[in-house]
Amino acid sequence: MRQVAASLEYPAERRREVAGILRGQNATFGASAATLSNLEKLERGAVAVVSGQQVGLFGGPAYAVYKALTAIRLAEELSEAGIPAVPIFWMATEDHDLDEVRHVTWFDSGKLLRFELADAAAGRPVGQVQLGPAIGENIKRATGLLVGPANETLSQILQQSYRPEETYGSAFGKLFSRLFAQQGLILLDPLDARLHRIAAPLYKKALQDRDKLNEKLLHRGKELESAGYDVQVKVTARSTLLFTIRDGVRQPVAASNSHYKSGDTSWTRDEALRLVDSSPEAFSANALFRPVVQDYLLPTAAYLGGPAEIAYFAQSSVIYEHMLGRMPVVLPRAGFTILDAKAEKLLQKYGLCIENLWAGPQELRRKMESVSVPPALAENFDRDKAQMESTLAELGAQIEKLDPTLAGAVSTARKKISFQLEKLRRKTGRALDQKGGLLAEHEQFLENLLYPNKALQSRELCFLPFLARWGMVGLSELQELSGSDTLGEHRIVRIP
Repeated sequence: MRQVAASLEYPAERRREVAGILRGQNATFGASAATLSNLEKLERGAVAVVSGQQVGLFGGPAYAVYKALTAIRLAEELSEAGIPAVPIFWMATEDHDLDEVRHVTWFDSGKLLRFELADAAAGRPVGQVQLGPAIGENIKRATGLLVGPANETLSQILQQSYRPEETYGSAFGKLFSRLFAQQGLILLDPLDARLHRIAAPLYKKALQDRDKLNEKLLHRGKELESAGYDVQVKVTARSTLLFTIRDGVRQPVAASNSHYKSGDTSWTRDEALRLVDSSPEAFSANALFRPVVQDYLLPTAAYLGGPAEIAYFAQSSVIYEHMLGRMPVVLPRAGFTILDAKAEKLLQKYGLCIENLWAGPQELRRKMESVSVPPALAENFDRDKAQMESTLAELGAQIEKLDPTLAGAVSTARKKISFQLEKLRRKTGRALDQKGGLLAEHEQFLENLLYPNKALQSRELCFLPFLARWGMVGLSELQELSGSDTLGEHRIVRIP
């Protein structure tokens, strides 16, 4: 990363123009003094450490926060090494999958609570969709659930950021601007028409060189499949790297008989190129092209992504080579699972580790039932099991001495008896639980916190309730755990 950052070349004129646009965007979000200082560093020549995510309701899943913290920490490391660097967060406001961003799940007192806004304006970039009046009731409910040292701070941040007139993009921007005010995170909204004008030469090249690029992508796809990897984006003979945004709807551009077509509209090649010149804001990059546009606009030294996201770069590499002649270093974001005091006690009580949760509910229930037997009875089970195994071992040795061919039958019998004894132990635990009901309650608590909806916590749960209980210092503590020496690791972090 340091080598790439130290040798990165980026046009000074583009740098000034992009920095000016970002200064205006971040001022709208309520930029802190630290963010304005980082924008000055960017304009003076700093490289960028970039991450990004969809603009989910209330910040979306926790890993959006972890991405930002990783970018902040790595930019800090580069700066400490003598290479000025700033963290930039690319808000995916051009994405048109509203269903991905209009809801979020909170963990509260062992239960999963869903916050959700209406599914409207299908096909529009989510950064243009207003939240509407329903956000008021969601904010009231959310702030009423926050508890802990950061309760008042986060309640105020949510109330200031999520208002009916805001869009998913602007609300997310204001939330992250306030959350990361001390760290100086720079936010970027790609819907800005000025950024599209700067990226217009890249859009034109995507159309002019469509055939070459498509051939390279098809060849790259075959290489990946031959090596045993899945292709992230299906590329066909008609594929292009672009979408159009017209009348508020985002639609893919396809190549067809020397023409380009999007929805009901088609153009000749020359007409499409003229449209890029006159209205570049009408175009948007697809999933493979988006990071290339990002790194044309920014002096990106490193990009932080999740496992699935990083896989896109295996395909995008041929576009980078053709378009820019360079690529950033692509690194995995930091990953965390938050563990509170109650969950830690329950794990200890049942002799569990977090991996047991990930193994599925049946395996979890078996383990919990086995250890929920009262201590005295459990001791009897263990003693009798040991005696039985000792007796069976002696008996088996005598039988095998008489007839060695019975060795298999002896082994099978021992396994069946051991299985039945363990099964009886679990049934005993289950019967006891039916009287008290604690086992099911504890199981639900652990599953909802550590494997919610059968997904990793960081991919399913919002970070804000955890931060409220932890205090705002939690961001700094996680930042320290997000350095380059820990990338690729998944850490368990304990909070009150």
